[in-house]
Amino acid sequence: MNRLAIFDCDGTLVDGQASICAAMESCFVAAGMQAPARERTRRLVGLSMMDAMQVLLPGAEAELHAELVEGYKSAFQQLRRDGLVEEPLYDGVEQVLAALEAEGWLLGVATGKSDRGLGHCLDCHGIKGRFVTLQTADRHPSKPHPSMIEQAMADAGAAPQTTVMIGDTSYDMAMARSAGARAVGVTWGYHGAQDLLAAGAHILADHPSQLPEMIMT
Repeated sequence: MNRLAIFDCDGTLVDGQASICAAMESCFVAAGMQAPARERTRRLVGLSMMDAMQVLLPGAEAELHAELVEGYKSAFQQLRRDGLVEEPLYDGVEQVLAALEAEGWLLGVATGKSDRGLGHCLDCHGIKGRFVTLQTADRHPSKPHPSMIEQAMADAGAAPQTTVMIGDTSYDMAMARSAGARAVGVTWGYHGAQDLLAAGAHILADHPSQLPEMIMT
């Protein structure tokens, strides 16, 4: 079976928190509501946007959740049109991807982003072509459901025992465990080390440069 390394996007490959928080604040304000604190928003990065809204407003009607989701999408698209989206690659990420490819690993992404958002992000950094499988919230249940990893493995011809999931949130770790894949947590993102371990991380990396050795051993 092929070896497959699946990466989360926001908080793992790129640092998109500024734009995510700005779009969240904009959609709440547009709906006449107080925006959530940025720490709360960062904690929910990785979930599908509908699931995130349900967590933020558990007692609200489904119509309001849907309105906020659409408002978020519109706000993010406006940020992109205005050239204000900030999604820098973390230092060392490109080297990690190159090192894994050189050792014969296939690469994938599993993210709470939309197809459109992920495509824009990867194209901006010129790395979209490195990935053989791209799984997003448009076509799957929200993390931590294992659907994204299961489809990525099917696309790549990989098995759970030859697959690793690299992510910065407890949702990524729980998803990996549910799919039977190895869970590699990264501490430069939006959830802390203890959260990652509690959710089932097999091992933690504190810098991208540590990932190739961890994954290939």
